[in-house]
Amino acid sequence: QVQLVESGGGLVQAGGSLRLSCAASRSRFRFDDMGWYRQAPGKVRELVATINSRAMTDYADSVKGRFTVSRDGAENTVYLQMNSLKPEDTAVYYCTANIGIRAYWGQGTQVTVSS
Repeated sequence: QVQLVESGGGLVQAGGSLRLSCAASRSRFRFDDMGWYRQAPGKVRELVATINSRAMTDYADSVKGRFTVSRDGAENTVYLQMNSLKPEDTAVYYCTANIGIRAYWGQGTQVTVSS
């Protein structure tokens, strides 16, 4: 069973930066797409950023120019560099990865941005 483990969340002031990491427990698997979603209290889970096996990326409009997603294919690790954070970025951030149609999710890491 593949497990995704996130790290790097925390509390930061508006304008600050955080870097999230997500590592797969069994690195012999090679994922297709990897990425991040987030869910704020009372809101639906939304896409933040994704990166495929050819390093093509996609971002939510709300984070373009501020967030950068990257991956280490050899280690099946995905990162999210978050700069110029805003209070509205406060949410639980979830790592996701898929192999074909099968999707895996991490447990989530809290990011809180204070004003």
